[in-house]
Amino acid sequence: MRTRLVLVASALSVGLVAMAVPAPAAMPVSTTRFAVSGILAGITVTSPTNAWAVGSTSTNILIAHWNGHSWQRVASRLPASYSRLVAVSASSARGVWAVGSISFSNGPLTERLTGAGWRRVPSPNPSGSTSVAGVATVTARNVWTVGGTSQATVIMHWNGKSWRRVPSPSPSPGSYLEAVASGSASNAWAVGNAGSSTLIVHWGGREWRQTPSPSMAGSPVLYGVAVTGPDNAWAVGGTVNTGKTLTMHWNGRSWKRIASPSPGFSTLQAVAATSARNAWAVGIAGTKPLILHWNGRTWRRVASPCPASYCPLYGVAGTSARNAWAVGYAGTKTLTLHWNGRRWS
Repeated sequence: MRTRLVLVASALSVGLVAMAVPAPAAMPVSTTRFAVSGILAGITVTSPTNAWAVGSTSTNILIAHWNGHSWQRVASRLPASYSRLVAVSASSARGVWAVGSISFSNGPLTERLTGAGWRRVPSPNPSGSTSVAGVATVTARNVWTVGGTSQATVIMHWNGKSWRRVPSPSPSPGSYLEAVASGSASNAWAVGNAGSSTLIVHWGGREWRQTPSPSMAGSPVLYGVAVTGPDNAWAVGGTVNTGKTLTMHWNGRSWKRIASPSPGFSTLQAVAATSARNAWAVGIAGTKPLILHWNGRTWRRVASPCPASYCPLYGVAGTSARNAWAVGYAGTKTLTLHWNGRRWS
């Protein structure tokens, strides 16, 4: 089960032969940093001017929006205290869902962006303590969430009117799904763990089925998944006992483990892909942020800022080779990092 948890303006006046010239209009200055007390666990991006990040403060949920110039905290109707959001997904600028749990996993929390703002939408709670870890929006009438109870995986589907639970593989007691991603109505992947092995399940349009994944030692867990088409998907995570990163690739026929950097005691928490030659994976290496890039041939580590002594990254999303975001926290403050095609800042 998952362990992770100002616009500036200036005015000028110029005197010219006793005539006052009006000051030019103030221009907004872009600031990619969003630092408030709390943790950001998930992010979704639809364009360079639209992104949503979600997480939690010490007492409740946290939602922030990027408008192309700055991050702004967004109000939401708060459920019970100590609730949290862990994932967010968008099929369009307005088709956005965020998921998490209510007050120490006493039930799933699903929130939807509407014209009137964010509002909670009731969802099934099979065991009384269901938690939701991932969400994928295909269309306004086709949304998936994944998670589990203490005994089995849980997958729920939104049909445009209500949530309902659908059957999902649970190979062993304690099986849990950490993340879900969808490329189309007939192609979705969910990942997690089943006892001491990884768990990968696939939606082909009719039912969820378990797909074989490479076996390995070290208690491996998959925390993130991304898909761009029927023959290109990534799953990432790590080995709990040995602290090694884990990256797996779907080529349309089978899942294969791909070598990835593992500096120190490392794990990967999320992955995003925009093409077969552009993917990002993020996590933690010791106490520093870990960002890896896939260029179509190999995974390579990319330098990233860490404004505190401890900077884990939990979410990543992007729209192109020049626009990606990663989120987590630095010390006691939220952390947002942006890729502009040259560097993370």
